[in-house]
Amino acid sequence: MINKRDVRKKRAQRNRYDLKKKSKTVFRLSVFKSSKHIYAQIIDEEKQKTLYSSSSLDKTLALKKGSDKLAAFKVGEFIAEKAVKDGFDNKISFDRGGYVYHGRVKELAEGARSKGLKL
Repeated sequence: MINKRDVRKKRAQRNRYDLKKKSKTVFRLSVFKSSKHIYAQIIDEEKQKTLYSSSSLDKTLALKKGSDKLAAFKVGEFIAEKAVKDGFDNKISFDRGGYVYHGRVKELAEGARSKGLKL
Protein backbone atom coordinates (compact mmCIF):
# COMPACT_ATOMS: atom_id res chain seq x y z
CA MET A 1 0.00 0.00 0.00
CA ILE A 2 1.38 3.39 -1.01
CA ASN A 3 0.99 6.24 1.45
CA LYS A 4 1.65 10.00 1.22
CA ARG A 5 5.16 9.71 2.61
CA ASP A 6 6.23 7.20 -0.03
CA VAL A 7 4.76 9.31 -2.82
CA ARG A 8 6.66 12.37 -1.56
CA LYS A 9 9.93 10.42 -1.37
CA LYS A 10 9.53 9.18 -4.93
CA ARG A 11 8.75 12.71 -6.13
CA ALA A 12 11.84 14.01 -4.30
CA GLN A 13 14.06 11.38 -5.96
CA ARG A 14 12.64 12.24 -9.36
CA ASN A 15 13.16 15.95 -8.73
CA ARG A 16 16.80 15.49 -7.63
CA TYR A 17 17.51 13.27 -10.63
CA ASP A 18 16.19 15.97 -12.95
CA LEU A 19 18.22 18.64 -11.16
CA LYS A 20 21.45 16.67 -11.55
CA LYS A 21 20.70 15.82 -15.16
CA LYS A 22 19.59 19.25 -16.41
CA SER A 23 21.37 21.70 -14.16
CA LYS A 24 24.98 22.74 -14.62
CA THR A 25 25.20 24.18 -11.12
CA VAL A 26 27.15 22.49 -8.38
CA PHE A 27 25.18 23.93 -5.48
CA ARG A 28 21.66 23.06 -4.34
CA LEU A 29 19.26 24.77 -1.94
CA SER A 30 17.40 21.91 -0.30
CA VAL A 31 14.16 22.38 1.64
CA PHE A 32 12.54 20.21 4.29
CA LYS A 33 9.34 21.13 6.07
CA SER A 34 7.60 19.53 8.99
CA SER A 35 4.30 20.43 10.53
CA LYS A 36 6.00 22.78 13.01
CA HIS A 37 9.19 24.05 11.32
CA ILE A 38 10.96 24.58 8.00
CA TYR A 39 14.62 23.88 7.25
CA ALA A 40 16.93 24.92 4.40
CA GLN A 41 20.47 23.88 3.41
CA ILE A 42 22.88 24.90 0.68
CA ILE A 43 24.71 21.74 -0.36
CA ASP A 44 27.85 21.33 -2.48
CA GLU A 45 27.04 18.43 -4.83
CA GLU A 46 30.65 17.57 -5.70
CA LYS A 47 31.89 17.33 -2.11
CA GLN A 48 28.54 16.20 -0.64
CA LYS A 49 28.89 18.78 2.15
CA THR A 50 26.43 21.22 3.65
CA LEU A 51 27.84 24.74 3.33
CA TYR A 52 25.05 26.76 4.98
CA SER A 53 21.97 25.84 6.91
CA SER A 54 19.07 27.66 8.47
CA SER A 55 15.78 26.76 10.07
CA SER A 56 12.86 28.28 11.87
CA LEU A 57 14.46 27.02 15.10
CA ASP A 58 17.34 29.55 14.85
CA LYS A 59 17.33 31.83 17.90
CA THR A 60 18.60 34.80 15.85
CA LEU A 61 15.38 34.89 13.82
CA ALA A 62 13.22 35.23 16.98
CA LEU A 63 10.12 33.70 15.42
CA LYS A 64 6.97 33.13 17.44
CA LYS A 65 5.67 30.45 15.10
CA GLY A 66 7.85 28.31 12.85
CA SER A 67 5.16 26.85 10.64
CA ASP A 68 3.80 29.86 8.76
CA LYS A 69 4.72 31.68 5.55
CA LEU A 70 6.42 34.53 7.39
CA ALA A 71 8.79 32.11 9.10
CA ALA A 72 9.61 30.47 5.75
CA PHE A 73 10.33 33.87 4.19
CA LYS A 74 12.63 34.80 7.09
CA VAL A 75 14.50 31.48 6.83
CA GLY A 76 15.03 32.09 3.11
CA GLU A 77 16.32 35.60 3.77
CA PHE A 78 18.61 34.38 6.55
CA ILE A 79 20.27 31.62 4.52
CA ALA A 80 20.70 33.98 1.57
CA GLU A 81 22.30 36.63 3.79
CA LYS A 82 24.80 34.08 5.09
CA ALA A 83 25.68 32.91 1.59
CA VAL A 84 25.92 36.35 0.00
CA LYS A 85 27.95 37.71 2.93
CA ASP A 86 30.60 35.07 2.26
CA GLY A 87 30.77 36.08 -1.41
CA PHE A 88 28.57 33.27 -2.64
CA ASP A 89 26.97 34.65 -5.78
CA ASN A 90 26.82 31.52 -7.94
CA LYS A 91 23.57 30.28 -9.40
CA ILE A 92 21.93 27.67 -7.19
CA SER A 93 19.41 25.03 -8.15
CA PHE A 94 16.32 24.92 -5.93
CA ASP A 95 15.49 21.46 -4.59
CA ARG A 96 11.98 21.62 -3.20
CA GLY A 97 12.32 18.08 -1.87
CA GLY A 98 9.19 16.59 -3.37
CA TYR A 99 6.95 19.35 -2.04
CA VAL A 100 4.67 21.35 -4.29
CA TYR A 101 6.04 24.83 -5.11
CA HIS A 102 3.32 26.55 -3.12
CA GLY A 103 2.87 28.11 0.29
CA ARG A 104 5.85 27.85 2.63
CA VAL A 105 8.20 26.40 -0.01
CA LYS A 106 7.44 29.27 -2.38
CA GLU A 107 7.90 31.86 0.38
CA LEU A 108 11.30 30.40 1.31
CA ALA A 109 12.43 30.69 -2.32
CA GLU A 110 11.14 34.26 -2.59
CA GLY A 111 12.90 35.19 0.66
CA ALA A 112 16.19 33.83 -0.68
CA ARG A 113 15.75 35.70 -3.95
CA SER A 114 14.94 38.94 -2.15
CA LYS A 115 18.40 38.97 -0.52
CA GLY A 116 20.27 38.40 -3.79
CA LEU A 117 20.51 34.63 -4.16
CA LYS A 118 20.04 33.46 -7.75
CA LEU A 119 17.83 30.39 -7.92
